[in-house]
Amino acid sequence: MSIHEDKLNWCLGSEKRMRRITPNSELSKEHIKKAKHNLKAADFNIRGGFSDWAVSQLYYAMYHSLLAVLFKKGFESKNHECTINAIEYLIEKKEIDLDKEDTAFIRTTEQMTQKDAKSLREEFQYGTKTEVNKILLDELIKKSKEIVEKIEVVLND
Repeated sequence: MSIHEDKLNWCLGSEKRMRRITPNSELSKEHIKKAKHNLKAADFNIRGGFSDWAVSQLYYAMYHSLLAVLFKKGFESKNHECTINAIEYLIEKKEIDLDKEDTAFIRTTEQMTQKDAKSLREEFQYGTKTEVNKILLDELIKKSKEIVEKIEVVLND
């Protein structure tokens, strides 16, 4: 049993974290729609001078795209770490054609900086900083869009 399978079983051990459901393509589509909405909101906030809020929206764009996969595969998650782990489990089992590098970017990236998207979201959502490094923000925008688009393609296959 892999570490992802062990963790998935732990996540499924409480409905407060995650549960199996009948696969739901409609909710999957709604989560992709929400992901795209968050990408637009991030763009709007960046143009308006609120890049700190855009960081959260970019994170949630990626997160909602992961939820879209889970609903299509028959899972409902209420826990961010369980969501990311379940996607990694599905990648490991070759049930979805995604890269672990994408989930690593969302959770614990070794790309761009020492911060992952979730940590950045927490820093700007709960902290007092309002300015985001332009290089960091540009990379986050680029990667968020790539991940949402990639997941949308995977869901349509």
